[in-house]
Amino acid sequence: RDSINAEYMGSYQIFISVGTERSTMSAPPAGRSRGFGRGGRGRGRGRGRGKDEEKDWVPVTKLGRLVKEAKLRRLEEIYLFSMPVKEYQIIDAFLPNPGKLKDEVMKISPVQKQTRAGQRTRFKAFVVVGDCEGHIGLGVKCSKEVATAIRSSIQLAKMSLVPVRRGYWGNRLGSPHTVPCKVTGKCGSVRMRLVPAPKGAGIVAAPVPKKLLQFAGLDDVFTQSSGHTRTLGNFVKATFEALSKTYGFLTPDLWSETHFEKDPYQDHTDSLAAHTKKL
Repeated sequence: RDSINAEYMGSYQIFISVGTERSTMSAPPAGRSRGFGRGGRGRGRGRGRGKDEEKDWVPVTKLGRLVKEAKLRRLEEIYLFSMPVKEYQIIDAFLPNPGKLKDEVMKISPVQKQTRAGQRTRFKAFVVVGDCEGHIGLGVKCSKEVATAIRSSIQLAKMSLVPVRRGYWGNRLGSPHTVPCKVTGKCGSVRMRLVPAPKGAGIVAAPVPKKLLQFAGLDDVFTQSSGHTRTLGNFVKATFEALSKTYGFLTPDLWSETHFEKDPYQDHTDSLAAHTKKL
């Protein structure tokens, strides 16, 4: 044992001496930093970027430029002309998230993919946003981290925001409180049906669709569901599809003559053209 310990201590001292020689040889000269050609530059890509740059929104679409220049005053103008929303900051301009717009994480489930190295696990988040005044959105996103999945789902939910039409069950007294007609949504095996209800009935639904109906601004609704409603993702998507169909039903009060107006792109052609000339 003594001979083994002596040999071990000798090799350990040699390792220490070699390590000190390497450290002295690799030390940079006085007045210079390590990596002579990269002095003064940040480490890696994007590490020197501050948070202030993220706050400044630079729109990349025509609709985004019109919204930032305050050419559009209401969110309904976008829905009137069926203009696609490709930037979530457009919704933030009309409905600020901390104030009017509310978000709720419905479910976070792990999903796996089989690869050569084994199983790759990611997290799938279902997020619902709404202002309780006739707007609802649903976002689904996968990511390696839970926080990233939730943040991306909120952005997708804002971009998928749709208007929800509200109506009356009987006499038109007070503010609209229920869906205007019977609507049905389907996703997978889940079928969701929304039926108008009288005032005071409340939202008669399961906890999952009840949250969506509350975010949409409905007070009284009867619901009927069938299929494998235990699959929360399909249950949420079926309810969202039913709510998005409320404006697809043409009722007699919408039979009035339509006065066509100019598209916002045509109405503000000069400002958009001036922006393209600058580029």
